[in-house]
Amino acid sequence: MERFSFVGLFIVTLFLSGCNKGAGEFSISGTISDATFGTYLEQAIVKIYKVPVASNTELLVATQTIGSDGKYHFTVPRERMEKYIIRVTKNLYFPIEKTIYFSELKIKTENSFPLSTWAKSWVELKFINNNPLPQDDFQYIKQDGYGSCAECCPITEQHLFGAVDTSIFCVNKGNTIYSLLYWVLNSNNQGYLEANTTAFDTTQIYLSY
Repeated sequence: MERFSFVGLFIVTLFLSGCNKGAGEFSISGTISDATFGTYLEQAIVKIYKVPVASNTELLVATQTIGSDGKYHFTVPRERMEKYIIRVTKNLYFPIEKTIYFSELKIKTENSFPLSTWAKSWVELKFINNNPLPQDDFQYIKQDGYGSCAECCPITEQHLFGAVDTSIFCVNKGNTIYSLLYWVLNSNNQGYLEANTTAFDTTQIYLSY
């Protein structure tokens, strides 16, 4: 009977060990910086999502609001997920999206992912053709300025034809340079324009030709 009890206890212990295999939690943390002003991004909203294997479904896990120390910290169950996604938003700032694949995470150590973003600013490109002709071809191309967002103006060469009196608004990183090269086809009218775009405001670049 004692032998039977010992064998039974061993089997139960082995079964429970098998159930706990792979159990645990991932600790995901970091700081979120405001690159424009060299501070932390206080009051930003941070959300973490999980995406199951072979699925495009994003499941919200948790939400936090960043304090004055800029820190965020999530503890998530160790599940067989394809990836986790961290999204950071704050009004008048470029959003952050960080993808973390399951294979990157370690269970026995802190998984640290520092993040950073910029305040938004805008530039108004104001172009006026004072003596328009139908064949006039005004061309410009951005040299400096943010170009990796849905709101950003194109980074390719742009054309404006004939009578031009227009304003084009482009988003930029706050307190950074926005510049362009311009030329009027078949003329000597060409040059370089730039402006330091103030965070949270609109700065004008004006050209009359």
